[in-house]
Amino acid sequence: MKILLLEDEQMLSEAISEYLVALGHRIVPCYDGNDALVRIQSDNFDLLILDINVPGIDGLDLLEQLHLLKIRPPAIYISALVDIEGISRAYDLGCFDYLKKPFHLKELSLRIDKVMQNCVIPQSHVRLSKSYAYDASTSTLLCDNVTHPLTKRQLQIIDLLARNRGRVVDFEQFRTYIWDDEYVDNATIRAEVSRLNKSLKEDFIQNIRALGYMIDIPRPH
Repeated sequence: MKILLLEDEQMLSEAISEYLVALGHRIVPCYDGNDALVRIQSDNFDLLILDINVPGIDGLDLLEQLHLLKIRPPAIYISALVDIEGISRAYDLGCFDYLKKPFHLKELSLRIDKVMQNCVIPQSHVRLSKSYAYDASTSTLLCDNVTHPLTKRQLQIIDLLARNRGRVVDFEQFRTYIWDDEYVDNATIRAEVSRLNKSLKEDFIQNIRALGYMIDIPRPH
């Protein structure tokens, strides 16, 4: 997994990074909330590990701002914070888990495994909802591991949204990726997505009013 780690204590950050890299993860360390916000906006991460009390934007405000931007990768909070209101806010913002400092690094890896099991399907499969997954290597939409037939254009839409899971795909991106920069109006794109939605058994493609569409990252059950 590609993980952004927001932790301003350098020794702890280095210890967590070294441990998780040894487990095969890619770690991008940040020591400041403002820097973390910029990096998350410019890159795709499978998971965020966020301290709360950090310089710049704190970990809670960071996740809130990301949600306003329609960027919703799963997040695990690590903090010495014991205030129940702060912890409650973390869960209200949609964090997947919360670890109170100090904690054992093995415990963190177990929490990450839980996120991987619920949000990521092995190999090239990407989980889209409880029943649906997308296999990018074969351009196949799967429903309960059975191929769900779609038209070529519908598969292109799924591919685009799956590759940007947790982010809003705007209408211009649809035109570039699916219509090869040919101009089509937004109504045509909406109609195509609507036909796709009607063929699905689960409603996992979100209409982000006036902006475009997105597939959110499923939360653990």
